[in-house]
Amino acid sequence: MSASNPKTMTIRRPGKAIRSPEGVATAPFWVEMLLEGSADGENTAMRAALDPGTITRWHTHPRGQLLYVLSGHGLAQNDGGPIEALRAGDAVWFAPGERHWHGAADDSPFSYISVQPTENGSVVEWLQPVEGQS
Repeated sequence: MSASNPKTMTIRRPGKAIRSPEGVATAPFWVEMLLEGSADGENTAMRAALDPGTITRWHTHPRGQLLYVLSGHGLAQNDGGPIEALRAGDAVWFAPGERHWHGAADDSPFSYISVQPTENGSVVEWLQPVEGQS
């Protein structure tokens, strides 16, 4: 992250989406950064849009993650838990350090907003691919 959270009202207009880095999901997906925090406790927020069947790798967030579903049919699972179906309007909280994945169901695109606070310059630790999923 290169910037601190803005110190005053800031508007970001749509249209600055980029492809996700290679290796964080079964396929690249669109990411639009909404807020980029670099200091401990500052939030990073993004809107993500995944094609059907695209899921992330297992990962954790040092200070947790809030996922708010905008559209489509998604899936999420924490380590040892059942795979949960997600729909528009659902809000999911992953606790700090909770190993989990999320992504689009095979039959639907999936979009969400995620918010995750920064700790030691990081908001996520990517782990191994999810076995038995897309």
